[in-house]
Amino acid sequence: VQLQASGGGAVPAGGSLGLSCKVSRDITSIGVMRWYRQAPGKQRELVALISTVGLTNYKQYPDSVRGRFTISRDSVLNTVDLHMSSLKAEDTAVYYCNAYFQDQNYWGQGTQVTVSS
Repeated sequence: VQLQASGGGAVPAGGSLGLSCKVSRDITSIGVMRWYRQAPGKQRELVALISTVGLTNYKQYPDSVRGRFTISRDSVLNTVDLHMSSLKAEDTAVYYCNAYFQDQNYWGQGTQVTVSS
């Protein structure tokens, strides 16, 4: 499974940014897709997940981003997007898309998001 993330950049606090993850295989075969982030000196943390199977469209967010981040999927294009709004300086990090498939973890290359206060 290959994951290609895009869409990072620099925005002022309060702004919005969208990330996209292109997946090399049918995302409905994966089951769950995730976005993580890692800030300098901190552990990688989960920021969103979405079910990619059927019509359930189950999503989950930690408290730190709930209400500001929205994860979505396109099962035709095999993409998983992350829309981020009301960005804060503490959202600055490298963002990674993730797939766990057939007992292996797959990661995109990471895309930098920098929020200036």
